[in-house]
Amino acid sequence: SAPPIDLHPSPPYDEPRISPRLPGLGGCTMSTLVSLGSGDFTYVPQEDWAQLPDGWSFHECADVAVDANDRVYVFNRGDHPVIMFEADGSFVRSWGEGVFTTAHGITYAPNDTMYLADQKDHSVRRCTLDGRVVSTIGQPHHPPTRWSGLAFNEPTKVAVSPRNGDLFVSDGYGNSRVHKYAPDGRYLFSWGAPGIDPGEFVIPHTILVDNDDNVIVGDRECNRVQIFDTNGKLQHIWQNIWKPAGMALGPDGNIYIAELCGDTYFADAPNVGNRVSVYTVDGKLLARAGLPTQGDGPGQFLAAHGITVDSRGDIYVAEVSWTMYARHQEDPKEMRSLVKLVRQ
Repeated sequence: SAPPIDLHPSPPYDEPRISPRLPGLGGCTMSTLVSLGSGDFTYVPQEDWAQLPDGWSFHECADVAVDANDRVYVFNRGDHPVIMFEADGSFVRSWGEGVFTTAHGITYAPNDTMYLADQKDHSVRRCTLDGRVVSTIGQPHHPPTRWSGLAFNEPTKVAVSPRNGDLFVSDGYGNSRVHKYAPDGRYLFSWGAPGIDPGEFVIPHTILVDNDDNVIVGDRECNRVQIFDTNGKLQHIWQNIWKPAGMALGPDGNIYIAELCGDTYFADAPNVGNRVSVYTVDGKLLARAGLPTQGDGPGQFLAAHGITVDSRGDIYVAEVSWTMYARHQEDPKEMRSLVKLVRQ
């Protein structure tokens, strides 16, 4: 079984910093407001932000996205695959029931649609914001042979070029490739191969395209981020990142990265994942947010997996807490799987 979670990290690690009561945080009290990050990137976690209907649960959240109006879409592995909220956390609707097999990545596109990568269905669907499936890329339930290089074998995420709408799919757990498509879903070409050398991947787990059309790939199991041009030519590699599981482009143009917890051996090691890191597009580290050890206490993360940033700079982190921790326990139970970090 997984090692126990240390809910109360002891010195020499930094103690949580208590912040004053802030407007819009509902019933939170001073004793529960923990300040994370530093400088311009300081946040207070709000764990009970999502107002789910009675009897509902996420089971676990794989990813999260915001639309142009800061409405939040949580792609989760419960009975209601996509759950939509207003920015204040109030429930709007759900959709995707009976459509998705294993939620993994959700991406908002400028044309007011969402691209959703279904890991175990081996497909990517484009949906309207109310859940109507517009198109599907890949053959649902019929993956190609693992490591064949053909799309898709357990895809993880879609990125959309802000310049021309081209699509880039990280693929994934059984392929170690990036596939490029035209905006209409027409296949163009692919790059990458299994391996640890530059330009190769061991689980390309997340992907985005920045404002300069750089294709940024979180090569999770290599503990690095690789940056390519839109033709697949390698430009740079960032190395000081632990298991980049999710990435988001903020309104400030910076890259926000959700770093997953350590594996079984490193799960109790301090300062190894369990955090959000903020980088400039040229790889300069601006801040890290999260207490040093894995846990479900204020300011800690269990299994940071997906991430998005709204227009105010608030961060939403989706956690695969069931897969990474809860299911291994003698008495499995639902655990927190979504946290909002309110920017100060």
